[in-house]
Amino acid sequence: MRSRAVAVLACLVTVAGCSGGGGGDDRSGREILDEANKTMSGLTSVTVEGTSTNPDGKSFTGRITTDLHSRCTSKTTWSWNKAALEQIRIGKTDYVRPNRAYIEWWSDKPMSGPQNTWFKTPTSKAEPGDGLAACPRGFSSFGKAKRGEPTVVDGEAAIAVIVTDKSVRTGKYTFYVATEGKPYLLKVVYKGTDFHTTTTYSAFNKPLDVKPPTKVLDTEALGLS
Repeated sequence: MRSRAVAVLACLVTVAGCSGGGGGDDRSGREILDEANKTMSGLTSVTVEGTSTNPDGKSFTGRITTDLHSRCTSKTTWSWNKAALEQIRIGKTDYVRPNRAYIEWWSDKPMSGPQNTWFKTPTSKAEPGDGLAACPRGFSSFGKAKRGEPTVVDGEAAIAVIVTDKSVRTGKYTFYVATEGKPYLLKVVYKGTDFHTTTTYSAFNKPLDVKPPTKVLDTEALGLS
């Protein structure tokens, strides 16, 4: 469950997007997607937030603020067990702070007392499904795109683009792209029989100040890596 869930969310927050137009705009869904992908790929920073829920009602939420390359901060939380994992990635180094519930979840052992320690570890030690995020974001079109209707997303004018793909047989994606100003991707909604996921994009090109924590335990120095 956990690695599948993280994989789905990771897929959604790296998926790319759309763009729209107002009156007189007769672009196809594919053209809208391609323009948005180009715009998103040129960002210097962005914040991506996503929540995914399975048919049993269990959900997890991920948030990442990234320069799209090698510096980012993220936090993932799981609703059903209150586990949480914070991360700061700078180049080839991760600074990671799991909470007590996360450590107990992954170790299958009880832990006494609070957990506020940051751990320093090489990014090469990250494994699929462990909740750690990669800073690069890929924005590329996929599947069959159908232009949808104009709408509003968090107060911003947008257009919907519905995307289906033969590799995703259980659901469909709806991309929402800003139609005023730059064609930023604002939101992606995936609805399927396996998961329902909503991913939002914000803080485009905002200054990004990513610094390591002041107090950390070095897992390599301690022989824990």
